[in-house]
Amino acid sequence: MDKKKIILSGIQPSGSLCIANYIGAIRNWVSLQNDYDSIFLIVDLHSLSAKQVPAELRKRCLSFAAQYVACGIDPDKSTIAIQSHISQHAELSWVLNSLTYMGELNRMTQFKDKSQKNEKNINAALFTYPVLMAADILLYQADLVPVGQDQKQHLELTRDIAVRFNNQYSDTFTIPEPYIPKHGSRIMSLQDPNSKMSKSDSNLNNIISLLDEPSVIKKKIKRAITDSGSDIIFDEKRAGLANLITLYSIATSDDISKIENEYKGKMYSEFKNDLGDIIVDFLAPIQKEYSLLMKDKGYIQKILKDGADKAVNKAYKTLDKVYRKIGLVKKIR
Repeated sequence: MDKKKIILSGIQPSGSLCIANYIGAIRNWVSLQNDYDSIFLIVDLHSLSAKQVPAELRKRCLSFAAQYVACGIDPDKSTIAIQSHISQHAELSWVLNSLTYMGELNRMTQFKDKSQKNEKNINAALFTYPVLMAADILLYQADLVPVGQDQKQHLELTRDIAVRFNNQYSDTFTIPEPYIPKHGSRIMSLQDPNSKMSKSDSNLNNIISLLDEPSVIKKKIKRAITDSGSDIIFDEKRAGLANLITLYSIATSDDISKIENEYKGKMYSEFKNDLGDIIVDFLAPIQKEYSLLMKDKGYIQKILKDGADKAVNKAYKTLDKVYRKIGLVKKIR
């Protein structure tokens, strides 16, 4: 029997997991876990590159783990773990720092973007963020990494670092490839449809959280930006309406042409009312399962402990090999 390829992904516990995270990432993870050795992390160390309220960060980590499971990630099929529970992430990151050049990090567009948005907290963690991301991936010898457009540059750097290490010390790391899902849709902000929907958006009217109350979801859909037109037709130039039609199509599995025919001659208000109900129904099973899971936090903590134990076994093997090759004295376990 062929060994399953390893696929790894993670989400930073900031803001609120939103429908864009589910459609663009987590829903794909659910199908991938049947065919791959899957590792899905809550990357809390990355979140320290921005100021955090400690109690809220801890709460979000547990909440995100419960939402992973509520969305369909099966802890018996996948490894679900919190990044900081596996100390090898930070250890390998320090080693990889020694193989990463300042010029490479200076070219990272995400560092430039985040620095401009938060000029009062431009810290070293933000600058070296891509090196920790490289450690996350290389630690588990990941074959595939699902990446969005904003992380593509970071994966390219990861590959460069892995090749550089392998050339200097002999083959050690698997060179990861990007995983491009067969079906993927980019969900945009409700109030600014030319920007992607982001769980970290400070304007909560821009996003639909996985845990939003039904009344809140309907209100956000009603307030969503469209245009001054009257016909409900998918046109990328009409970004706001196109975004809502995309959401409708994904939530119902209806073809866009079917939606256009159904709302021919109808008002935006009727379309938005129906879409609000559809999104509420779409998220209801996740919310119901999440509510049940959060009544037994001991179960969530057990999932995270078991996940960390599995992850540490894999991580230790890689780090042991790395330390030996770079000349560090082996620690007796």
